[in-house]
Amino acid sequence: MTRPLAPPGWPPQVRPPDAPDWERTAAAWLLDLCPPDYRRYDGLRRHVVVLARFAVLHVEANQAACRRGLSEARADLGQVADLAVVDAALQTFQLEEARLLAVRRAVGLVEEALRGRRYVARL
Repeated sequence: MTRPLAPPGWPPQVRPPDAPDWERTAAAWLLDLCPPDYRRYDGLRRHVVVLARFAVLHVEANQAACRRGLSEARADLGQVADLAVVDAALQTFQLEEARLLAVRRAVGLVEEALRGRRYVARL
């Protein structure tokens, strides 16, 4: 029997696919990524693969908002904040964009595992 294996980028909060109770840890992590109101939908809590799809779309929407913030920050904030504040806002958007890139990879890996795809280590 092989040991459950998670691919690079797998979220540490989620047990590897096929480990005992891994889908429960996936559901908890996915719910933490989504807006709190998602917790009240029974269908999302019962069907983790559907929850994963919602989480992917939510993260992608956050990425789009981040990109928009980066592209519009100087014009939007330049009239109401000094240059140092605008630069700090841009840096924050860049940091968030990098974080979201990693989160998108992780949530995609979890969704793929929930759909049955398994990672095989190569030497």
